[in-house]
Amino acid sequence: MLLARLGEKAREIRFEDLPEEAVATARQAILDTIGVSLAGSREDCVRILRTAVAPQMQGPSSLLGHNASTSPLDAALINGTAAHALDFDDCSNTMGGHPSAPVVPALWALAEREDASGRAFLAAYAAGVEVETKLGRTLNFHHYEKGWHPTSTLGTFGAAAACAHLLDLPTDRFANALALAASMASGIKANFGTMTKPFHVGHSARNGLLAALLAADGMTANPEALESAQGFFNVYNGEGTFAPDRLLEAFAAPFDLIDPGIAFKRHPCCASTHPAADALLRIMTEHGLSADRIASIRSWTHPRRLRHTNRPDPKSGLDAKFSVQYVLARAALEGVVRLDHFSDAAVREPAVRSFMTRIQAAPHPEAVMETTEHFFADVQVVTTDGQTFSAYVDRPLGRDRDHPLPAGALEAKFRDCAGIVFEPAAVAELEAGLLSLETCRIRDLSRMMRPLRREPSVRRAG
Repeated sequence: MLLARLGEKAREIRFEDLPEEAVATARQAILDTIGVSLAGSREDCVRILRTAVAPQMQGPSSLLGHNASTSPLDAALINGTAAHALDFDDCSNTMGGHPSAPVVPALWALAEREDASGRAFLAAYAAGVEVETKLGRTLNFHHYEKGWHPTSTLGTFGAAAACAHLLDLPTDRFANALALAASMASGIKANFGTMTKPFHVGHSARNGLLAALLAADGMTANPEALESAQGFFNVYNGEGTFAPDRLLEAFAAPFDLIDPGIAFKRHPCCASTHPAADALLRIMTEHGLSADRIASIRSWTHPRRLRHTNRPDPKSGLDAKFSVQYVLARAALEGVVRLDHFSDAAVREPAVRSFMTRIQAAPHPEAVMETTEHFFADVQVVTTDGQTFSAYVDRPLGRDRDHPLPAGALEAKFRDCAGIVFEPAAVAELEAGLLSLETCRIRDLSRMMRPLRREPSVRRAG
């Protein structure tokens, strides 16, 4: 019974046994997730969710970026959606998605209720990430290519495992939490580029927490819910498209937090656009190019990445986050890709629309489908005076330990994101607390997130 063995391994993870490298990465990932959640708390998809659940707003769990609290389940739903609202949250090569956005909001909501320590939070986070990434190793890339959104489907298991760990469930109930997650996992890639994509993540955070709470109270589920003939593997992937032996192989040895590690985003858009953006920025920097000297840009990326980013005519800011043409145009015109580039108004600007006509995107002719090396880009720029410059990026900055963000960039990103809702002094205090998480209690950190610049209004339905 895979779930029993998976649950047993996950619940054995303890803070004192975590390698320092795993703890350091976990701190960074939690800092990054809280930052992008605070910035994302102002997005329309979050406002709509708050409006929908507003009559039920009471409870011990904070709504990040708002002077309000609610039930743990509603907090997981709303904060989870905020975490992914900007598509600026971290990624995982193994998972084929975003590991922290489903786990941190579910865990934070529960940790507030339980008055958990930072040490307990870090250990539970590591357990959740290890479960969801090892499921990714078992199921991908067929799972991803079939159309499932792994951040949501596999993230439900990650959130369930993290919450079950924090609750210190016995092995049988831990396994039940994961089996319940198997029946609540959902999310299809057809909804990329809309508000439903971040809602997937809020939904998975809530469902993972709910699975753990139900299991804690004795809800039963099938311990063979993964491998049975009508279980998760066969139903979601299909016979012959998964490798169950990879689920427990080298579990936490090393932790996925260490190898390959967490991928931190430099640009606030779909990670599949990042290699091309980095390649173009390298060309422009190395050759001193400005946008007015560029006659054309050609971008070749892996077809797995291009499939959802070949959007030459994005209709909205959300749509533009998945348009490699739009991202390249912004990088060329301004030398940076910023959060404010993804408003609906920004996408309609005549200058960027005009520049996008100079950009062509195509699948790389030498791409191999059966590989994990698919975050590369070849970019070619032809100038108005006929010169040609090219750059190849095997992985974008921040994607792994061999391609780190510049020193201090992650902390600067946090300050930019948190500064949308907090005064600088409050941002600095919260940053220091999150970077020394093991010495804090989660409730104390939550109290730091109340001195807002301005509380946005909530429009109630009806």
